[in-house]
Amino acid sequence: MANETLLSLRGIDKVFPGVMALMGVDFTLRKGEIHALMGENGAGKSTLIKVLTGVYTKDNGTIELEGKEVSIRSPQDAQHMGISTVYQEITLCPNLSVAENMYIGRSDDIYQNWKKMNEGADKMLKSLDIPARATQQLGSCSIAVQQMVAIARAVDMDCKVLILDEPTSSLDDQEVQKLFKLMRELKGRGVGIIFVTHFLDQVYEVCDRITVLRDGKLVGEYEIKDLPRLQLVSKMLGKELDDLSDIHTEENASHIDEKGEPLFEAEGLSSTEGIKPFDFNIRKGEVNGFTGLLGSGRSECVRAIFGADRVVSGTVKKDGKIIKIQKPIDAMKNGIGYLPEDRKVDGIIGDLSVRENIILALQVMKGFFKPFTKAEAYAFADEYIKALSIKTASADTPIKSLSGGNQQKCILARWLLTHPDYLILDEPTRGIDVGTKVDIQKLVLKLASEGMSITFISSETDEMLRTCSRLIVMRDRRVVGELKGEDLTQNKIMSTIAGGDEAK
Repeated sequence: MANETLLSLRGIDKVFPGVMALMGVDFTLRKGEIHALMGENGAGKSTLIKVLTGVYTKDNGTIELEGKEVSIRSPQDAQHMGISTVYQEITLCPNLSVAENMYIGRSDDIYQNWKKMNEGADKMLKSLDIPARATQQLGSCSIAVQQMVAIARAVDMDCKVLILDEPTSSLDDQEVQKLFKLMRELKGRGVGIIFVTHFLDQVYEVCDRITVLRDGKLVGEYEIKDLPRLQLVSKMLGKELDDLSDIHTEENASHIDEKGEPLFEAEGLSSTEGIKPFDFNIRKGEVNGFTGLLGSGRSECVRAIFGADRVVSGTVKKDGKIIKIQKPIDAMKNGIGYLPEDRKVDGIIGDLSVRENIILALQVMKGFFKPFTKAEAYAFADEYIKALSIKTASADTPIKSLSGGNQQKCILARWLLTHPDYLILDEPTRGIDVGTKVDIQKLVLKLASEGMSITFISSETDEMLRTCSRLIVMRDRRVVGELKGEDLTQNKIMSTIAGGDEAK
């Protein structure tokens, strides 16, 4: 069964105005396999998925399902053929119940029978060990649980092909393992799974084969055992990498004055988001970070520092003097910049141009009644488009049309334009390609070497270890430890999280 072809795409072309998004792409999915679809942002992964699911119509090529050529003109066509998709951005209805979200749009009669629908939903939730009730409003669930409900909905639709587009980006380690267990069960039943992710560890843990795209073209299809990680990264980027070994924290930490006064420090800081009082400090040119499992309070700590959440206790000092930060503009005026965790919700303003998004923070600080001249605005935007290698047709391009990695670079440019003393980066590399991740990590260390203080938060522990010289460990919304020097290891981080308060 494992070698029996389930899905075959041949010679797929897709053209948008001025852009050849896919050029003669082939893709084969076997029954009972987990197949990784890999590539940088802009490689064509999302376009290929949207062609397969009927969101886009292909311009050339053929699609065969179980040996028969099929025409997929709409998402409904794909669904009826047994092709289910779970996207990175959750597309469910938060105002409806969990059960309603699982069954909405289905043609069977269960949606008309509330008791039967709730019983069916509860059975599915229980079988997948998802901590939610059928009658619970979806919006009251965490993002992670909402993601699992989306997967449960797809699984319950008797799918032959399951497409998972960055499904683990909002899941913690335990939830990822539950998902992998489910994926393996489905694989055993003959379901073909297309797995799109930026987490290389996850690819090598759960996948059988890898297809790599670059610039809308097929690079190749490989058995997982025949493609070492370094080669995978090299094929995705189209150039050789030395396994990120040119990124070292040790050298970059040498310029930090351990005996000097902290640039910023907080004492007994807590917020309305349930963060227990914590102490924090950062020195000039230091890169530190908050680490912990999903929901541990990493983001809430930096939101309290920036004034994005209401602080209920504690003091903040800059250069030893107490300052008041009650809202983000206070933080900005004190030299703090903040790249938020969710770029779609809190970062970009999709309908505005790249230029307008880049100058936004500086314009807020200057005041909207004192607008920049057109020449100034273009000069600022062009400077950072060039400096950060932002791929955009022009500064006037709507930011929503850029890839995720380039959107993230625009938000980074927004804050660099304010020349902050202290920059907070919350998940700056989530959901972006390997090449852009490397660019951002190198930029962080370069900025630190020039004297900027940076707090870096990432769900990828190895990324934190590469960039940070000190880590503050979180558990259950409280600080449970601080690691530096020889203690900066993956094992030490996990044992500190597991040890709770005893690990201090």
